[in-house]
Amino acid sequence: MDNENLLKIYASSFRKNWELPALSEFGAGQTMTYADLSRRIAAIHLLFNECGVKRGDKVALMGKNSISWVVVYMATLTYGAVIVPVLHDFNVQDAQHIINHSESVMLFINESIFDNMEFEKIPMVKAVMSLERREVLAEHPVTNRAAEKFLTKLPVRMRRKYPHGFTTADVDYPDIPETALAEINYTSGTTGFSKGVMLSLGNLGGNVRFGMRSRLHYRGSRALSFLPLAHAYGCAFDMLTPLAVGTHVTLLGKLPTPKLLLKAFAEVKPNLIICVPLILEKIYRNKLRPIIEKATVRNALKVPGLKTLIFRKIRNSLIEALGGEFEEVIVGGAPLNHDVELFLHRIKFPFTVGYGMTECGPLISYTPWRQFIPGSSGRTLPSMESKIADSANPAKIPGEICVRGENVMQGYYKNPEATEAVLDAEGWLHTGDMGTISNHGTIFIRGRYKTMILGASGQNIYPEEIEAKLNNMPYVSESLIVERGKHLIALVYPDYEAMDRDKISNEKLPEVMEQVRSDLNSLVAPYERIDRIQLIANEFEKTPKRSIKRYLYNA
Repeated sequence: MDNENLLKIYASSFRKNWELPALSEFGAGQTMTYADLSRRIAAIHLLFNECGVKRGDKVALMGKNSISWVVVYMATLTYGAVIVPVLHDFNVQDAQHIINHSESVMLFINESIFDNMEFEKIPMVKAVMSLERREVLAEHPVTNRAAEKFLTKLPVRMRRKYPHGFTTADVDYPDIPETALAEINYTSGTTGFSKGVMLSLGNLGGNVRFGMRSRLHYRGSRALSFLPLAHAYGCAFDMLTPLAVGTHVTLLGKLPTPKLLLKAFAEVKPNLIICVPLILEKIYRNKLRPIIEKATVRNALKVPGLKTLIFRKIRNSLIEALGGEFEEVIVGGAPLNHDVELFLHRIKFPFTVGYGMTECGPLISYTPWRQFIPGSSGRTLPSMESKIADSANPAKIPGEICVRGENVMQGYYKNPEATEAVLDAEGWLHTGDMGTISNHGTIFIRGRYKTMILGASGQNIYPEEIEAKLNNMPYVSESLIVERGKHLIALVYPDYEAMDRDKISNEKLPEVMEQVRSDLNSLVAPYERIDRIQLIANEFEKTPKRSIKRYLYNA
């Protein structure tokens, strides 16, 4: 398995797990077996062939998580074409730019999204296919309606191609080298317009093979997929790895509100949970912190025996709320709030924090929860190397984290300048993250290189570390630390829900925030102290991954 080609892994998995459930849509009562998935993939291969799609051609995919989305992705991958996932909540102009920039020749899309597009503005696309129905939404005259004609004859074509029915013997994917381009993933970065990350079969395979070796998923296990599959994180560990081993994936195509998520966890009972920090931070802020801040609980926590009992009860209730049958929760995509992390570690909740980026498809480091060190982002993968650039003492003195190895991208599509800026001649990817690395390869992240502020006396100030403390203060919903004329200013969006609960009026808000500033300044180093708090009227603008678009507020 260590050296097995990714497409061969899928062919083997689909044959071995033929009768097992592969995909379901939560609340839709629809389940597809690995046999069904294989047949649907074969049908799309015939469609590609009919429409003149060649190996290496680009196929764009834009829609919410669904069975059809997964089928199209896997069909494109196993055909030898290049998949271009586009986040469904990108605006129309950005989506059309990505489709054109990637030179996609086909587009699979939710109909409600395509209703707002102009077909003539994506001229290289031969045909636009619906993700909801077996229907062509638009087709270029040059194809002579090949896609539309094919769909009317699909059952006949399948019978002709597979006269004895589609069987396990028919699951056979092309022998494509691992160096071949497999995906162009356009990042939703917080520093400006997105770039197309070129991921090879080997890059995707490196993540999948690690997931298989680590038994993150296994034959017959259950996964609940609620992160966008168009992101590398959800794609690799909620879809690509599960389908490689015979896991049953339940897709949550709706906005994962807390109420809906808890209902899905209770019904699916996943064996592994992949999530972003926001999920655990909301549970901590809305459910756990109000409990532990009660005077009676605070007093009880001072008694050793009662403390153990209370922590066990909180841990068990949290585990039960998340389905009760998972091995661990893997947190990634953004830093986990330090106070939340320490509390979860204190109650022995089974979680771990990993580190990755789209440019590594995405995984760089991970440690199973029992070996996880709080404050870290896991240990560098065996197939990867990591180092701190220009640091005499990488374990103590922060510098830019650099990585190289199996998972590192080929570069940015049609953007050699951006590629050269992050990939050096020796193959090291300069991540833009600042941190330290222990002698055993465990990574500790301090902040982003581009957001680091140089203090008046030359100290490195990491805004993310201050924000983590500030976001735990009463009546602060979210914050950004920015520099204004050599002064540190905290932009704060207040927690109006907490204010209403505690009957605090808007008139009292300046007084409350001044107390918050004073309390924060007592917790940070002198050079990290905030000069003032500036309130903002609306939530910060965010990327689809829910990261704040910092560049909009740094001016």
